[in-house]
Amino acid sequence: MDNKTSKQLLGELLDRHYAGAMQAKQEGKLVAWATSISPQELLTTMGIHTVYPENHAAAIGARKCAQEFIDYSEGHGYSSDICSYARVNLAYMDILNSEAGNIPKPDLIVCCNNICNTVIKWYENIAKELDIPMILFDIPFNHEYEISEQNTNYIKKQFLEAILQLEQITNQKFDYDKLTEVMKISTETSIWWKKAALQARAVPSPLNGFDLFNYMATIVCARGTKEGRDLFKLWYEELGEKAKQGAGPWREGQELYRVMWDGIACWPHLADTYKVLKKYGINMVTSTYPDSWYIVYDTDDLDGMARAYSSNYVNRNLDFGVDNITKLVEDYRLDGIIYHSNRSCKLMDFRQYEVQRRVEERTGVPSVVFDGDQTDPRAFSLAQYETRIQALVEMMEARKYREAEDHE
Repeated sequence: MDNKTSKQLLGELLDRHYAGAMQAKQEGKLVAWATSISPQELLTTMGIHTVYPENHAAAIGARKCAQEFIDYSEGHGYSSDICSYARVNLAYMDILNSEAGNIPKPDLIVCCNNICNTVIKWYENIAKELDIPMILFDIPFNHEYEISEQNTNYIKKQFLEAILQLEQITNQKFDYDKLTEVMKISTETSIWWKKAALQARAVPSPLNGFDLFNYMATIVCARGTKEGRDLFKLWYEELGEKAKQGAGPWREGQELYRVMWDGIACWPHLADTYKVLKKYGINMVTSTYPDSWYIVYDTDDLDGMARAYSSNYVNRNLDFGVDNITKLVEDYRLDGIIYHSNRSCKLMDFRQYEVQRRVEERTGVPSVVFDGDQTDPRAFSLAQYETRIQALVEMMEARKYREAEDHE
């Protein structure tokens, strides 16, 4: 590691990821575009360099370049009501240049609809326009609380079918021994990611929660690599050392309130949303969103791998979502919750108010909802956001006052 910090290595790893994709394309190797929570183990085993349009669109948003791409896609007939990641990516497919770094055009598309169904039409459109093959993993929504055996078998059979498709596309035999190694590394990477995030349970938290969003880019694109695994192990160790020292999230300022953020970050307004929270001493210590990449299973267990890819938060029913947030409230000793009503993410937003109602009923922890979007800068108002945060501070302070009175 050459005594580099995890933050330094994070930047280097992401640079290598994008540069590696461009080089692979130049050398005539296959490049895939894949959804963020898709079974990359199969692609990694086949030596296919994989990039993630959602990841890339988020980076474009964070660099405040998204509007150019959104204007282009809407000017070519795409509705402003569809996912802004899709609008950015579909425009990039033509423009092929961004300040956030470039990715090459894909030779195949891999789509897994465990995050939403919008991705199916988005990726079908790419495959049709570029005349390239598309592999679809159809992951049923879990209306039951646990992952059913029927769903597990259905997904596992799709893994096996995808292997046959990849053999035809690459004209290579699938290496099951290599898959075993990749599965092991992928699970280890997820475990270290989770362990690092859990360090935020300390009071004060050694983790500035917005770093979860920054490091998330790596858990998306490097989950099947030793470099990704080692990065998160180092980050875990760094946070553990800070926790031992009783260090808080910031060099200046005290952690007065601990909150959870539900939903995707507002990438074009990342600095604004962070600064407002810090201004009021609020630290976002956890989120439902980054935990989606805690994809853990036993090596060589395709059934377990099938269950893992069906288990992410947005693919689970309302009762699971409420239980999950209730547990986060207890584990992280939360004072409040911020719900991002993300215009792009209909699946998460449609149930958000009911989840909010049930969680507050169970825990008594106050919460607010603000309007925004993951990449479209037009859907966010800083004034509205700060007003909601001010209201949350008042409610958290009132709750602390009541609890103090009860203990007297």
